[in-house]
Amino acid sequence: MTKDKKFKRQCCYCKLIKDKKDLVRITKNYKDGSININQNNEVQGRSVYICKNHECLENALKKRKLDVFLKSFIPENIKNELFDLLKN
Repeated sequence: MTKDKKFKRQCCYCKLIKDKKDLVRITKNYKDGSININQNNEVQGRSVYICKNHECLENALKKRKLDVFLKSFIPENIKNELFDLLKN
């Protein structure tokens, strides 16, 4: 593997393939089942990536894409944290 290799991931809603740094990672911890916004890849478990785009996030939450991919219900506090993260 070369040093110049960029890690690519796919947004769960719009299906665009982007660099990992351009997406937000949301992870369901495999030990306790908690849902985390995982910016530093510190939590391991089932993960989903979504664009840092307000419209993409809104539509994914409305159509419950995150719930389906994580096989879990997304709590309101995580939804609020995601919207706050996108404001900045």
